[in-house]
Amino acid sequence: MAKKKYLCIQRSQQANESGNPSPAQMEQMFAKFNAWKEKFAANIVDMGGKLGSGQVVTPEGATDGPFVEAKEIVGGFMIVEAESIEEAVEVARESPGVAMPGSSVEVREITTP
Repeated sequence: MAKKKYLCIQRSQQANESGNPSPAQMEQMFAKFNAWKEKFAANIVDMGGKLGSGQVVTPEGATDGPFVEAKEIVGGFMIVEAESIEEAVEVARESPGVAMPGSSVEVREITTP
């Protein structure tokens, strides 16, 4: 059975009460991230990246956005392969990106015709 693909959207709260991490905290975070990436190398199809500003396109035109009024910021994405949504959620759950206060990952199956 072919694995399905899932889009994982990294979210975080706009206000970070704890401030920016120290260099030592950043080093620990990268070590955890690299260990996670190695553990799930078979699942990670595309590490994606950070998302910059964008626009929302409607039949009437394009506007700034897409998250002008949202409390959360979509910071990045990646694509993983898994046998099921449960397996994809497990990959996302163990991501260091979920460990930060106020952060989350939305997992959605990518369906193609």
